[in-house]
Amino acid sequence: MTGSPALADALASGTVVLDGGMSNQLESAGHDLSDALWSARLLAERPEAVTEAHLAYFRAGADVAVTASYQATFEGFARRGIGRDGAAALMALSVESAREAARRAGVSRPLWVAASAGPYGAMLADGSEYRGRYGLTVGELERFHRPRLEVLAAAGPDVLALETVPDTDEAAALLRAVRGLGVPAWLTYTVADGRTRAGQPLEEAFAPAADAEEVIAVGVNCCAPQEVEAAAATAARVTGKPVVVYPNSGETWDARARSWTGEATFTPDRVRSWQQAGARLIGGCCRVGPETVRQIAEAVGAPT
Repeated sequence: MTGSPALADALASGTVVLDGGMSNQLESAGHDLSDALWSARLLAERPEAVTEAHLAYFRAGADVAVTASYQATFEGFARRGIGRDGAAALMALSVESAREAARRAGVSRPLWVAASAGPYGAMLADGSEYRGRYGLTVGELERFHRPRLEVLAAAGPDVLALETVPDTDEAAALLRAVRGLGVPAWLTYTVADGRTRAGQPLEEAFAPAADAEEVIAVGVNCCAPQEVEAAAATAARVTGKPVVVYPNSGETWDARARSWTGEATFTPDRVRSWQQAGARLIGGCCRVGPETVRQIAEAVGAPT
């Protein structure tokens, strides 16, 4: 059962479980994601693998699948010799792959699809999504994001996931780029030390989303688990909207070595404090797999 009721309505009555990291699920199945397109490469080469990854999360208890389009851009595909029509088809396929997984899941609960739109830095594939401040204007960033958001919206997701945003300029561009698309969105920053990755206060970062009618939730993703509670409370207080949180495992990404270091600190016993801070969409990002999502689903089943 997909897309009903509307996700925004579901958030008014309870907590919705997001999936975990697409890349680690694909890697655990033996797929090499070492090139610049990351998981988006498999949309062209092994789309069935993407569907299977979504299916693993739905079967673990996720209510929302975040598509494999985080690093899917016209510019990125062009570097692989894929033209605009082919790139648009692959972006649409990312939504259909998640829908197919929902159909195969065989569950009676509602399932939703969130079309991922990663930041400009994801296209660069050099780790700059964890820094922001690309030297581009808000208008230039809007012109980068709008065409692929149009393609993703036309593919019929339930929500657009404007995710891993490192600074307020890119957030402003994304909030402008989603206007008039007819699909709701959530906006999530990647944060460190209680600020955006570019160093801005979170009160300042979240404030524009309060008046954006397209935005049904706001929060953080791709950050350390210990950042979540305070950030969620700030997002709820500043915007008055449901909060979405999906942190990493707690390990650290080394962009130069293209590998993870450190130890995992994500534990499902953190979930209750996130709910109390205002989180209504809860899941995991990088290095968070189906077993942890299963534990999150069990945790949110308890009253807050």
